[in-house]
Amino acid sequence: MKYTEPVCKLCRREGEKLFLKGQRCFTPKCAFERRGFPPGEHGRDTQFRRRRVSDYSRQLREKQKARRVYSVTEKQFRRFYHEAARRRGLTGEILLQMLERRLDNVVFRLGFAESRPHARALVSHGHFSVNGRRTDVPSMLVRPGDSVTVRSGSRTRPYFKDLAAAAETRTVPRWLDRDLKELAGKVVQNPERTDIDASLHEQLIVEFYSR
Repeated sequence: MKYTEPVCKLCRREGEKLFLKGQRCFTPKCAFERRGFPPGEHGRDTQFRRRRVSDYSRQLREKQKARRVYSVTEKQFRRFYHEAARRRGLTGEILLQMLERRLDNVVFRLGFAESRPHARALVSHGHFSVNGRRTDVPSMLVRPGDSVTVRSGSRTRPYFKDLAAAAETRTVPRWLDRDLKELAGKVVQNPERTDIDASLHEQLIVEFYSR
């Protein structure tokens, strides 16, 4: 089911910033900065209540955090997990690598969108091409050698006219290569674990699905 409530509640629920609203998360307007306690009627009270956290709760919260960081539904996340489990290697690491290789995440990592939800919207509206072919599938997995480019028909829009200047301030991970002049990027290699958000604990996710 698609989440339609304010995304700032998700950060407050997980107890940390997930940077779901782009640059706003770095300003005093950030809801987590102003109300750093869980949402709900008793959220302020539970912030200071010390209680024992079960293994299941820790596993569930980690799964939910990863799902929210990458802005995917429960069904999509479960599908990615089962696909990762079928592959040879560390299931948790493979899962995160697959999520990183989603087209919407690549657009975000290249600095062409302010957040992953924003990148998902841009891809869904058909503003990007992969290897010269227009695509509107945010969940598409890119591979080493693939190129991601802003379509020529989209470059006349106000957002893309100013994109190069805005994207220049955003860091690109080493597994991607970016050409701001052409508003294009290339997948140089598969992302390694060190290239992925260090705050995610993939082993807890594996334990959740292995129950």
